Amino acid sequence: MKNVLKILTFAALAILPVHGQESSAVSSSTALVQRVLPDHSAHFICETLPAENGKDVFEIESRDGQIVLRGNNGLSIASALNWYLKYHCHAHISWCGDQLNLPNPLPVVQEKIRRTTPHTYRYAFNYCTYGYTMAFWGWDRWQRELDFMAMKGINAPLMAVGADVVCRNVYRDLGIPEKEIASYIAAPPYTGWFLMGCLDGMGGPNPESWYQSQEALQKKIMARALELGMKPVLPAFTGHVPPGFKTKFPDAKVTRLKSWGGFPGVYVLDPMDPLFRDVGARFVRESTKLFGTAHLYSADTFIETDPPSADPEYLKAMTKAVYQSMADADPKAVWFMQSWLFLHSKFWNQPRIEALLSGVTDEQMVLIDLYADAKPQWSRTKAFAGKPWLWCILNNWGGKQGMYGRLTQVGVEMPKLIDNPEAGKLTGIGTANEGGDNNPIVYEQLYEMTWRNEPVNIDQWVADYVHARYGSRNENALKAWQILVPTLYECKDKRHGPQGNFLAMPPSLAKNGGGFARADIFYNTANVREAFKHLLAASDELGEKDTYCYDLVDLGRQVMSDIAQQNLHVELRASFAAKDKLRFQKACDAWYQALRDTDTLLRSHRMFQFGYYQQFALNAGTTDATPEERAKWQSNLRRIITLWGPKNSPLFGYAQRQYGGLMADYNQRTWKVYLDALADHLDHGNRVPVDDIIRTEAEKWVNEQTTFPVEAEGNPVTTAKMIWDKYASQVSDK
Repeated sequence: MKNVLKILTFAALAILPVHGQESSAVSSSTALVQRVLPDHSAHFICETLPAENGKDVFEIESRDGQIVLRGNNGLSIASALNWYLKYHCHAHISWCGDQLNLPNPLPVVQEKIRRTTPHTYRYAFNYCTYGYTMAFWGWDRWQRELDFMAMKGINAPLMAVGADVVCRNVYRDLGIPEKEIASYIAAPPYTGWFLMGCLDGMGGPNPESWYQSQEALQKKIMARALELGMKPVLPAFTGHVPPGFKTKFPDAKVTRLKSWGGFPGVYVLDPMDPLFRDVGARFVRESTKLFGTAHLYSADTFIETDPPSADPEYLKAMTKAVYQSMADADPKAVWFMQSWLFLHSKFWNQPRIEALLSGVTDEQMVLIDLYADAKPQWSRTKAFAGKPWLWCILNNWGGKQGMYGRLTQVGVEMPKLIDNPEAGKLTGIGTANEGGDNNPIVYEQLYEMTWRNEPVNIDQWVADYVHARYGSRNENALKAWQILVPTLYECKDKRHGPQGNFLAMPPSLAKNGGGFARADIFYNTANVREAFKHLLAASDELGEKDTYCYDLVDLGRQVMSDIAQQNLHVELRASFAAKDKLRFQKACDAWYQALRDTDTLLRSHRMFQFGYYQQFALNAGTTDATPEERAKWQSNLRRIITLWGPKNSPLFGYAQRQYGGLMADYNQRTWKVYLDALADHLDHGNRVPVDDIIRTEAEKWVNEQTTFPVEAEGNPVTTAKMIWDKYASQVSDK
């Protein structure tokens, strides 16, 4: 592994401007400070220092009335800034609001602080994140994300922007017809699943302007990431080819995989075919030509499908061939592979895992243990048969909102694995969340652990977090989080995280909501309401702070989700089962009112407005995008969070959202056609194809072009108090 680090260091030096690594780190971090703190940047000095035994390091100290931030690269210096802001200024930067009310003058650092990361790699993102959250981001949003990652110490983000451009160019050069390439590459929200070899063409074809905009965007992203000292992980070839590849290359060994998610099976080129190495090398060369490289590549073959053979020699040869396709173009290549396949399929027993991983050396591969806080694969695979690996969290599926996490696993148990022989070559940590913009406390903790090699005291860490999040020590706010952490953020349930809200799910009277709605509640909902009461009590002091308002709306949303599941949905089911038409109508009216009240609450904060997310799709691509292109992007955005795929998709509701505007429009409409059909059944006894009615209404909504407000409407404190008075203070657990 030391040789790999040397290679990466030399590679980073090679791409820096002629004035050298040191001045680049200073200039990039100085510019970041100016972007993040434009009114205070003059009070900070950025300097460099050497890495510590090959690991990133930062220092903070006061000098002549200024704050000196030092690091071995730009992101280490940025991490020093983040540490200073949190632990000296009690300020906070997150996906879900910033609190940057800094003291004047800035606090003095009494003794120099020095932190060295124990982790070579600090990983971020999942291919799914590019569909559920980042599909239409432009440069402004990406610039903020890059600054955020640098300040949190992330140095190995998965960078999938522009991968569709690489794919298109490679197949063009191979002589695949343009029309076939266009129908093969998926639209932006579905690119992640396209790159993982799950589907072809969904939501497309993409216009030429899209490819041009993505190429330009990824060039900016990569330039900034490399400038800051990151080592982005770029998508490589997995074997997924266009359906007509066999026509162009009749001797190629191409097979069709089984259907995934209701989509037709895709075609894959066998890694044993000589063409595989050629095509794979073309992908790496084209990506490097367009965007540069840090020599880290991602490829996931058979991530949710099984290989065609269980023969150990085949599995070994397959891995060797996939890696060699990268190394033919980049001899310094390191392959980052998700271990999701081992969790997903019973096919992968220990002998097969060891056979698969034996095809490459330890220096050539890093495994990503995506769900290590709940279903770790390192512990059942002999630490991935000795390969370097990363301890990661998933936290959410489909980008669903839901307050949920495992703080003790991250903050206490994970650090115990550092230097633990049983953990093998633990090489880093990271996040592999399917969606973003939720659960700020979870990501704050995980990212902070990039700079810690010892367990934290959870109680003290939470107190420090609340102080920084709100900028003051408010006893009611702290009490709220002291209740929430052991209730919602110490989940012992091994199932797939927060499963959404019955109000937002595809309509159903099934007890568990049906489909992908929600698992059984794993916590005491009375505790959640008690925390909501305490957080509301902090409004006199904190009501003007954006971070507080976000958390208040989020907690109120969680309360409404619980009440919908434990009370309102129970009454819907009971009244329908009793065939009591008047009682059922009253239950329906209460359900509709809860939808509207939840919508009112969500609309009171910008980051819960559907229009906030819709704006990225409406502004995607280039300024000369046609109305038809913008309509396509909006339709794709609407589809993935509702039907997910075509009208008959089995993934209907998997990526449901709780957004202002959306709840009162889409969710109320689909629930009304469903409940009206059930009421009609009670009146007349006729059988109604309710599933088709719901999906027809959803398909209609997906193709509409209504725009929704971007900015907040109403006051979050006022609406949260309405939720408390109307619902939370009156319900009882059942």
